[in-house]
Amino acid sequence: MRSLFALAVALSLLCCDGAAVAQAVGQYPFALTREGQMLGAVEGEVASFKGLAYAAPPVGELRWRPPQATAENREMRTAYEYGAPCLQRALPGAGEDCLMLNVFRPFGVDGPLPVMVFVHGGGFVGGTANDPLFGGAKLAQAGLIVVTLNYRLGVLGWLRHPALSEGGSGNYGLMDQIAALRWVHDNIAAFGGDPGNVTLFGSGAGATSIALLMLSAPSRDLFQKAILQSLPGRARLRSAQEAEAMGRQFVAALGSEADLRASAPARLLAAEHDLLAKSARSFAPAIDGSLVTEDIAAGFMARHESRIPLIIGANDDETSFDGDQEIEETLAASGENSEEVRKLYPDIAMASERAARFHTDKVFSEPVRLLARLHAATGAPTFRYRFAYVPEARRANPDEGHGRELQFIFGAEGVPGAGLFTRGDREVANRMRAYWVNFARSGDPNGAGLPHWDEAADRDRLLLITNDHIASGDDPRAGILDRLAGESRK
Repeated sequence: MRSLFALAVALSLLCCDGAAVAQAVGQYPFALTREGQMLGAVEGEVASFKGLAYAAPPVGELRWRPPQATAENREMRTAYEYGAPCLQRALPGAGEDCLMLNVFRPFGVDGPLPVMVFVHGGGFVGGTANDPLFGGAKLAQAGLIVVTLNYRLGVLGWLRHPALSEGGSGNYGLMDQIAALRWVHDNIAAFGGDPGNVTLFGSGAGATSIALLMLSAPSRDLFQKAILQSLPGRARLRSAQEAEAMGRQFVAALGSEADLRASAPARLLAAEHDLLAKSARSFAPAIDGSLVTEDIAAGFMARHESRIPLIIGANDDETSFDGDQEIEETLAASGENSEEVRKLYPDIAMASERAARFHTDKVFSEPVRLLARLHAATGAPTFRYRFAYVPEARRANPDEGHGRELQFIFGAEGVPGAGLFTRGDREVANRMRAYWVNFARSGDPNGAGLPHWDEAADRDRLLLITNDHIASGDDPRAGILDRLAGESRK
């Protein structure tokens, strides 16, 4: 009945002659934007608007060009279904016409409401905001707007080549994210959101993207808070020269006679696959001198980042190893050997577990602590965490922990990639989500009924989320991280 009533109201609005400008939607799943009149769906207490284009389809002559604005439109359209994921091998139905986002809002709640914008991970070559794990209903029920977005991936998102130099730097995926943020700034009031209270959050490649946006002048005024989950903060970005060399390799794999903007998507993916098999970092953000001018750690050391409230943290077990060769290759790449790692973690008996803990601390935990210290030194509120909780059903045989916190924040259950929670799991999820929601509202994650989360400033504190408790404290791995930090400075 609610949906039928909302449709009737929307249809009545269509009879009115007026400009397509952002306006409060009140009680109904209807929004009037520059791109047209959008009718959303209602499920329970949440209205959703899916598959909203924030830029023109980047196809044909717009392939490998900065995102272009969509045309103004007064037509009404339904926004019930997700758009296509951005082109990648792993997902059926993925395509180039993918620059779309999704909006979730509490049904029947007036704004302006805080806005949370999620940037998905996937190593810059995979993933999608359409994943059922990232449904924004649980967060929206807490009284805020959730936006999830797709951006160009792989070779379509990050190719740098002289033939594409006009107006582009190779960082097309990052340009897409900025275009989506501009869309949010211009249109989110139509959904009841506050464009002056926007929080970005994401894990892995999503967190890397957000950290780069914190360092990028074109995006600086488009968000006011950030949450960086599992950020490999010391990772070195490719130089423009390295990115262009990779671009030349791609063109050679594609065939020098190929027309880059006319080549079939399947052919692009085949050439991309060949390069990714040689190097998993073939396609990712690179220093271009305009959008991206420096590595993340260097930018924070120079205090170039936006001085905004920040949550930053990592998981306790970001990776896992299955074989001795993989372990030795990983340790060798880090300049360590098995004996040195054994001395670093004498209480861990299994070599695979020691290597996994070392990799987590080297790539995630220590860089996260560094960035937290640097950001706190600017005077901006900074909150650090470590997520070590394992769902009760998985404790006998834990899986890799990278991204595990996402199910707790989004509250998804019974969807691909997310099992069912026990009562204890839900209590932890409710607290995690409350911290994130409180932070999005005010820049402070603390609130009634939650264990107090100390700021990271001065005392180097962090919030520990374990199987036994949630509490602020000193980092039990401080000595190990000190040693790893010393090695990183060499």
